[in-house]
Amino acid sequence: MAETTTVGTDTYNYKVVRQFAIMTIVWGLVGMTVGVYIAAELAWPWLNFDIPYITFSRLRPLHTNTVIFAFGGSALFATSYYVVQRTCHVRLISDRLAGFTFWAWQLVIVLAAITLPLGLTSTKEYAELEWPIDLLIAAVWITYAIVFFGTIVKRKVPHIYVANWFYGAFIITIAILHIFNNLAIPVSMWKSYSAYAGVQDAMVQWWYGHNAVGFFLTAGFLGMMYYFVPKQAQRPVYSYRLSIVHFWALIFTYIWAGPHHLHYTALPDWTQTTGMVMSLILLAPSWGGMINGIMTLSGAWEKLRSDPILRFMIVAISFYGMSTFEGPMMAIKTVNALSHYTDWTIGHVHSGALGWVAMISMGSLYYLIPRIFGRELYSLKLVEVHFWSATIGVVLYITAMWVSGIMQGLMWRAVNPDGTLTYSFVESVQAMHPYYVIRWLGGVLFLLGMVIMAYNVFKTVTSSKVTEVNDTIPAPAFAH
Repeated sequence: MAETTTVGTDTYNYKVVRQFAIMTIVWGLVGMTVGVYIAAELAWPWLNFDIPYITFSRLRPLHTNTVIFAFGGSALFATSYYVVQRTCHVRLISDRLAGFTFWAWQLVIVLAAITLPLGLTSTKEYAELEWPIDLLIAAVWITYAIVFFGTIVKRKVPHIYVANWFYGAFIITIAILHIFNNLAIPVSMWKSYSAYAGVQDAMVQWWYGHNAVGFFLTAGFLGMMYYFVPKQAQRPVYSYRLSIVHFWALIFTYIWAGPHHLHYTALPDWTQTTGMVMSLILLAPSWGGMINGIMTLSGAWEKLRSDPILRFMIVAISFYGMSTFEGPMMAIKTVNALSHYTDWTIGHVHSGALGWVAMISMGSLYYLIPRIFGRELYSLKLVEVHFWSATIGVVLYITAMWVSGIMQGLMWRAVNPDGTLTYSFVESVQAMHPYYVIRWLGGVLFLLGMVIMAYNVFKTVTSSKVTEVNDTIPAPAFAH
């Protein structure tokens, strides 16, 4: 069964998809530029020029919020709105509500860009924004859920394709996580105190924090994988049955993994152990999904030679597999004793964030943008250049952080025969310097790729040559 509606009709709401797709690229450029700058500050600290607003401590939360919620969030909005319409064969339930989610989300991001450099922060990882902005986020997210699930309710086909299950789980879970983690007592317009205290606050925060990774940065982007990889490969998804097993196993397991962020803290030992065990179990559904994505190319491996867009997607899935092996391994208490608080964690996060999240988003957007604007992609050669710039950048970044992190952990725990520490903390910082320079270089290459993509997309959407880009190949929704 095929999806037959083309760009030239008014059946679907592509306006909001176009808006979010373009802002994905804009915020990607902004967030990654800030990331490269703060990476440079770690290598050359004088770059903050003693200006408080651009110190690492102020810009780091701006970087994480911009790349996760502005870049990643806009990519999720764009692709989920596109996929839910295409697979349900209906227009979004409300153009006005969809438009509200776009403009309000951009307002959230602008408010974050103002308040975080000013030091107005709740200090919670990935939840730094203060209570007025949190309320706006909740309003946007509830509206998003109404638009998404309302569209599914009025679908013209009985089947709900698995990509929509992943998008739906991500929307519901993030709403719950955001609301309960950010319960707070305001004391002024831009200051509040958490409703939780002590170890309970830490537990709720990492229930949220790890599942921001598990649902915002994993489940949503798996929705992209399950739609755009079969589309670009022009092959049915490898195993529809495995995709359903992947979904339910991932959803039930991920939510328990948060305590592994709190090993060797005041959190009860049984809770730490539960987080570790559930993290190890998580390896099975994660790798099941990775295998399903990569094996969709069965019988069409030769496409990787000539199709850089498909290469983006398959390499992204490979990074997903690598980072979802590394995460459970780092959750083991004995490994965590070495890795915790070191650059190894930074390397792990960015193998997932750059290698998986950013690259699957880029591949999906390269597929999506010609179809929603009705224009052929300006240059496939530039996609090739972007692919290699991004891939080499990720590899430099994560290998530098792996070496730096393991070295840090070993230096911190090294002791002399008399029990005194072998190295001072300053000596470990000094030893990390060359790896920080390599990390910065990797970030520069990844940002360069983003600049190339922005130019390619700009030339595509401003082209005067309007054409119908084929989107009538067999829909992955009906592949078994």
